[in-house]
Amino acid sequence: MRLELNKQNTLSYKEFFIDFKRLVKGIVLLANVSPVIVGFWLAIHFSGADFIMHWETFLIVTIGSMFVIAGALMLNNWYEVDLDKEMIRTQYRPTVTGHFSLKMVLWLGISFSIIGLIIISMTTWEAALYAFLGWFTYVVLYTFWSKRKYTLNTIIGSVSGAFTPLIGWAAITSANHIVPIVLFVILFLWQIPHTFAIAMRRYDEYKAAGVPMLPVVYGMEMTKRQSFVYVLLLFPLPFFLGTLGTSFLIIATIMNVIWIVISIKGFFMKDNIKWANQMFYYSLTYLTIVFGGMIIVTLWS
Repeated sequence: MRLELNKQNTLSYKEFFIDFKRLVKGIVLLANVSPVIVGFWLAIHFSGADFIMHWETFLIVTIGSMFVIAGALMLNNWYEVDLDKEMIRTQYRPTVTGHFSLKMVLWLGISFSIIGLIIISMTTWEAALYAFLGWFTYVVLYTFWSKRKYTLNTIIGSVSGAFTPLIGWAAITSANHIVPIVLFVILFLWQIPHTFAIAMRRYDEYKAAGVPMLPVVYGMEMTKRQSFVYVLLLFPLPFFLGTLGTSFLIIATIMNVIWIVISIKGFFMKDNIKWANQMFYYSLTYLTIVFGGMIIVTLWS
């Protein structure tokens, strides 16, 4: 069976699934939903609530978040189709290949965003507010306004992703608490060296597309220095989460020290891409272990 998406393209259901996954940047979508789940779980733990009693809330906030984030990513693809045509890693997105019409992607992005916000509002209005702020920052302030103009686009984009644990937490109780605030800061700081590493790895593509990423505008050495600063700022944050226990504090501190060492190595390495690869892959490992560790230590407590 085949599915007609526009006048020029007819896709099989398998091809449609592959294209849709590219449209919502599947791995990016899952990576952004995961902190929502972490925030939710920690809110359950610290508030003393019963997860079984709130399993419906868990499903609602998770599904709603997936819709909102997917909608934002679709709108990003819709708006950046001209840039995606210039970059190797994005040349197979359905907006570039023409498998999905731009009009269809626009309406999908709008529809998913609205549906997601409505779903999340079924938990608490505070959770819906954080979802909207994350969406607005990513779509309007990052995608539409800053990405093509300023190197600060990385900072702005990092703010949007940092709202995700607040969404999960606020679905249970108010996020006016030290833990979700620290989670917000950790995610914000983490995304900056992570994105700088991507920008260094894809330097030629960003330069060809005219995107003012930091290494393209100010060079590799400046990017290394700023990466080091943001990694260093992560170091004291686990100490604000002392209620998670000594085991978590030790693990998070070790992870921070290793990342600081890798950051310092960049000042002595001539192969910038090799260093950027180390930073990129370690950043993924860091987030997985630190956020995963939060859930594990609360299960043991």
